[in-house]
Amino acid sequence: MNTKISLIILKNGSPKGTEVSQLVESISWSGRRGSPARTLKITLLDDDGYRHSRSGIDVEEGYQCIFSYEGKELFRGMFMTQSASSKKTASYTAYDMGIYLSNNKDTFVYENKSATDVFRDVCSRFGIPVGGAAQTAYTIPDLTKKKTTGWDAIEDALSLDYENTGAKHYVFSEGGKLYLKKRLENVKQWVLETGVNIASYQYKKSIEDVKTRIKLLSSEGTVLAQAQDNSLEAKIGTFQDIDTPDESLTTAQITSLAKSLLSEKKTPERALTLNNVIGIPDVISGTAVFVKIPHIGLNRTFYVDEDTHTFEGNLHTMSLSLNLVSETSTDTSGSSTGTAAENNSYKVGDVVQFSGGRQYVSSTASSPTNTNLSAGPAKITYTAAGAAHPWHLVHIDSKSAVYGWVDDGTFSKEA
Repeated sequence: MNTKISLIILKNGSPKGTEVSQLVESISWSGRRGSPARTLKITLLDDDGYRHSRSGIDVEEGYQCIFSYEGKELFRGMFMTQSASSKKTASYTAYDMGIYLSNNKDTFVYENKSATDVFRDVCSRFGIPVGGAAQTAYTIPDLTKKKTTGWDAIEDALSLDYENTGAKHYVFSEGGKLYLKKRLENVKQWVLETGVNIASYQYKKSIEDVKTRIKLLSSEGTVLAQAQDNSLEAKIGTFQDIDTPDESLTTAQITSLAKSLLSEKKTPERALTLNNVIGIPDVISGTAVFVKIPHIGLNRTFYVDEDTHTFEGNLHTMSLSLNLVSETSTDTSGSSTGTAAENNSYKVGDVVQFSGGRQYVSSTASSPTNTNLSAGPAKITYTAAGAAHPWHLVHIDSKSAVYGWVDDGTFSKEA
């Protein structure tokens, strides 16, 4: 029996649940980018025995479950499929609140609304509780979606916001409510390393979709702004993409947008798959991890596109599909999307002088991963205002090996 997990079944709308952890044979908890719902698949003993009885789960009755690991709730949702076998085991699949976005259709018409407005309206239409919603910056002039899912409407709104601001947002479920959050606010920089917690990996690199220059055109075809990477073109030649931005943007915003799009599209595809990794509950799709694989010279941050966490006995492992994170990203105001922490004299992209000492795996970590790092120049790559360790630094030469989150007062302006 896994003493670290807790599985509670909620029947007939009752807030008081039934603990069935003693019946669990295995649990798989998964999610992927582009899907609004996370999934819980469980296999339970399906036989009366010593000190236990059958779970009695019936998907037709709308039974729900709460899955926790080491005292922390990871999943809350409703059972939607069940099956039984002659081996006297039963399998069940549950989905969190995001399933209501993909399983409800309507016609959606919006004028001069933000993606936040769209998110709140869709949730309101289908009675989905909202726990919180980050305010997106772009006002969408017109968005019409006929006979489609609520999730399609939200995805299109978020895509338009990203195209015009460079800011990424995502939807997730927690505690039976849906949230809209800005993606960089969730960077936690967990470290995954071969020989430590990675058992196997596959790595792919491709430049098939790389663009070396971006041209933004008006609806009449007039060039509004363009950006190009001359050094990259010297290596691989010219690959151009064009787009038409919202012309309500200012000239400075359109110029900044061109630079932001180029920054993303000039980056080669770097897809990484990790298998049988020692499980970390916080590492799910939408978060970021720092990966060290010395054999192929990999020492970088990746976003988690897809994750599957498996719990069997007392063993927790995870498999991850990852994509590369750009070191910085830019919004249409011309400043970094990373919010400056307490001291606004520093911002993402600044080169500073790290004083040496401690660094942490995440902005909220309770203990450091290193305590005696050498001093040296470094670049600020992320910030997390209000966090215990609000600055993420990356060394720029061999003087220091800092690559993680640090405290206020641990660096100064570069001399």
